[in-house]
Amino acid sequence: MLRIRLHDLWHTHATLLLQASTQIKAVSEQLGHAKSSITLDTYAHVLPVMQDRAADAIDAAHLRVPP
Repeated sequence: MLRIRLHDLWHTHATLLLQASTQIKAVSEQLGHAKSSITLDTYAHVLPVMQDRAADAIDAAHLRVPP
């Protein structure tokens, strides 16, 4: 039987917010972390995906700029 703990749901919530490009400050506040650095340290595994999305966004922005 699969046991899902409240703690597991907490991490899922935070991970989904970060993957949806929610600002780290907002995620940190929802989780009740005293500092955003705690959130960043805990959920660093999500950040590479966020970096890829940021790079894609800036690429798209550059492509829309008229020459």
